[in-house]
Amino acid sequence: MKCYEYHHIVSFEETNLVGNVYYANYVRWQGRCREMFLKDNAPDIITEFAKGLALVTVSVSCDYLSELFAFDQVIIRMTLAEVKQNRITMLFEYLRVTEQGEELVAKGKQEAACMKRQGEKTVPIPIPESLKKALEKYQ
Repeated sequence: MKCYEYHHIVSFEETNLVGNVYYANYVRWQGRCREMFLKDNAPDIITEFAKGLALVTVSVSCDYLSELFAFDQVIIRMTLAEVKQNRITMLFEYLRVTEQGEELVAKGKQEAACMKRQGEKTVPIPIPESLKKALEKYQ
């Protein structure tokens, strides 16, 4: 299975008083990975946001297996789990890169719905074709 990879180095601002990464940052990195995926694989979708397209996060989760600390090198791997109607479900693996190899430190899941802004409300729309094609590479 092919994965989209986002590489990240943990900064001090992402840690708490104890020194480990604050839990909410893992979810932030899912969003960052998703954004970079669009930039790299479906850049036309980004211009569609100005025309009313919205990728609305419906649900998000993260299971923490090990702690991360400042300056840890992390790879966030995203794969497509499911496409159903106007919804996309993505799976995430967080891997710490060490001299010994990669260590799985967390797993996440996110579901997003394709919507269109129409005045004051948003309505469901089909997944844009270019996004569908980009996602197919990562099944």
